[in-house]
Amino acid sequence: MGILDWFMNRPAQFDTDRVSEAIIRGATEKAITLTNPRLSVLPSCHARLAPAVDTTIRYLRAMVEELPGATLVSSATWSSDRALRAFFVAPSDIPTVLGRSENLRTLFDKYPALDEACVLLGMSFNEQRVFGVALHGEVVRRDVVQTRVSFSDHRAHVCAQDEGELRRLIGVQAFEYLLAQALSEIGEDRAERQELEGNRALIRARLRLLRRQGPGLGSMFGGAPGEVSEQAELQAKLLENGRQLEVVGDSQTALEMELECLKEVLEHPQRCLCVAQKTLRLNTMNVLCDEASADLVADVAFSLAELTGEPPVQRAFVLARFARADLPSQTINFDAAARYL
Repeated sequence: MGILDWFMNRPAQFDTDRVSEAIIRGATEKAITLTNPRLSVLPSCHARLAPAVDTTIRYLRAMVEELPGATLVSSATWSSDRALRAFFVAPSDIPTVLGRSENLRTLFDKYPALDEACVLLGMSFNEQRVFGVALHGEVVRRDVVQTRVSFSDHRAHVCAQDEGELRRLIGVQAFEYLLAQALSEIGEDRAERQELEGNRALIRARLRLLRRQGPGLGSMFGGAPGEVSEQAELQAKLLENGRQLEVVGDSQTALEMELECLKEVLEHPQRCLCVAQKTLRLNTMNVLCDEASADLVADVAFSLAELTGEPPVQRAFVLARFARADLPSQTINFDAAARYL
């Protein structure tokens, strides 16, 4: 059973007031395993983490359920589908983009009888202020400030046999992204602790040398011990280092802090990952228009994901259906292959 199998089309699984204990238990175990397996030694670790996991599961479930249904993406429908014309400059771009997806090719190779696959089509989304021409009534106005929308960097990494499986995969990857965010924050604390421990060892070694017969060649020739002022300075640094280590805590305290960090991320998943549904009224040049515009316009809908990691990412995406027949034949890039010879 996958950790987010509540997306299975069973009535009980869609009950937002009831998430099975098996799902919570599996997701909690995966969170611990991927973050730090040593967290399991903490008292009641699973019980303490389970409510936060439950919060994330409900959040991701609602997020995935709100995604619009998969739409057909094909060069044959490009001219009649206003959204595809907004996403792709030309119909030939569609098979070119989807044909670059190794995951999609692997899926079709794995299931020879599969005629159509579902993919998450992700795109960079950009809004740019430009000067253009607009028709107001019968008057043509020039140098009108407009907002032009563009979609680029198309990718199709997440692929599935059907839409239900695709939604489950999106949920799983979103869950793992949240765990990666928690692990990133934990890693910063670990690095700080390791640096402090390393500095402490260096300070102690330096202080031992000064308390004996001075550093380096001084001890060989019976030189005088290090200056009292220098010893005092090192002792002060050692005390400050100890104070900082107390703040970050010992190994047991560090585990507690890691668990709290993981809980904090899973209790507030919307801080790291947010998906909104967006509809833009665009003309044929992908310029944003209002209700009074005399241009030929259409509403273009898509989802917009905002990930607040480092660096933050904003990506537009749609759930898409793509036919095996539209997948171009794979050709050898001889220029790329020559670089390996």
